[in-house]
Amino acid sequence: MKINRLHDAPHVPYDLDGHILGQFQAFDVVHLNLKPGEKIEKHINPKDVLFFVINGKAMLETDTERVLITKDQYIHVEGGINRGFENISIAPFKVLVIKSK
Repeated sequence: MKINRLHDAPHVPYDLDGHILGQFQAFDVVHLNLKPGEKIEKHINPKDVLFFVINGKAMLETDTERVLITKDQYIHVEGGINRGFENISIAPFKVLVIKSK
């Protein structure tokens, strides 16, 4: 067993408040924290991703949809889909990202 703290985890290699919680054989786990108004531009991940919203709300946008996502929701986005987030609230948007390899 291994217990760690969020802010002791390595940072993501992007200009975001994100930490890599684990890198495993089949998937990676990342915690992202977007400040109010902060945005992650649309981008494509070739593999499936599961997002679990821990706190706040944001708009999740793909090339064909724009949906509001909120606390305690989880969203599966298939690989190859162009998608991005925008924190539209006055609170931090915290999301757990589980990316398949």
